[in-house]
Amino acid sequence: MTYKILVVDDEPQIHTFIRISLAAEGFDYIGATSIKSALDIFHREQPHIIVLDLGLPDGDGTQFLQSIRQTVKTPVLILTARDQEAEKVRLLEAGANDYLSKPFGIKELIVRIKVLVRDLVDNAPCSDILVSDRLQLQKSTNQVWLDNKEIALTKKEFSFVEKLMNQPGKLVKQAELLEDIWGHTHRNDTHYLRILVSQLRKKLSDSADRQQLIKTESGLGYRLISDNTGRH
Repeated sequence: MTYKILVVDDEPQIHTFIRISLAAEGFDYIGATSIKSALDIFHREQPHIIVLDLGLPDGDGTQFLQSIRQTVKTPVLILTARDQEAEKVRLLEAGANDYLSKPFGIKELIVRIKVLVRDLVDNAPCSDILVSDRLQLQKSTNQVWLDNKEIALTKKEFSFVEKLMNQPGKLVKQAELLEDIWGHTHRNDTHYLRILVSQLRKKLSDSADRQQLIKTESGLGYRLISDNTGRH
């Protein structure tokens, strides 16, 4: 995944060396030079991280920060020439995630951005609802629907469907399924899976001959058949 970094600063040279450095690290650079353009770009591009200067032509960067904080928690790294402790505290209380005093080194900036990206990944909520063509699954309530009709599944059947829906179209190996659903000591008990899948096919109206939902890869594992899979 390529992370989009919005850099908001009115100094062309700042944009130049940040753009080059971000590209070298595999990030996607987006630039803005004012609060107005930053807000327009932010709503259009939905960047993952924002690098924000405070001294902008049409106001203080804090105005931009306060504006987006009304609706989103996108990580913001402040660039500031104001080095007083009270100012840094004010920025953090206003919703900044981190700050870097000018002048700064590009290596430190990149490291700070990488930390914010790492936190973004670590804190990403796991989707409670999975959707794949005719199937919908809700983790928190252990419910599954086929063509909008709820299907009663056992705990192990639910776990099997969830494993496949988490990796739509991809092969999920037998050993992985057995270990996750029955435990490590049952990694070789493939007959457990055959029985479970047979019962599951009956509930999902998915015959072994036609295999419209669950594809058996003989001796390897199973995969969810889907032409249009997504998360909500």
